[in-house]
Amino acid sequence: MVRARAGKGLLGSLLTIVFLGAVVYFGFNIGNTYWRYLQFEDRMKQEARFAAHRSDLLIARRLRDYADSLKLPVGAHKVNVRRRPGTIQIWAEYYELVEFPGFVREIYFHPQAVGTF
Repeated sequence: MVRARAGKGLLGSLLTIVFLGAVVYFGFNIGNTYWRYLQFEDRMKQEARFAAHRSDLLIARRLRDYADSLKLPVGAHKVNVRRRPGTIQIWAEYYELVEFPGFVREIYFHPQAVGTF
């Protein structure tokens, strides 16, 4: 005997596709946010490696420009550089807004790098 399903398979498939689409969309949003954070922190580490050859002002300006190119929030443009004999510490603090279904979440980021020379 063959029973008719009355479209239940189609509805289940449609809901699955909509759910997966939402997961991909919002996953891309948060993934892109973390990717930009990792790129910014990596650039900080690179600047810390070459700190012996660059002034604090040049390091801060280069990182501000990079934050601007990544389209990071304004807080990321306030780069702090602290140099002590033989070491350098570079950091910034900022918040990113990430949209989720039905609400917006504010995520705190604190990229930093420490280098010795």
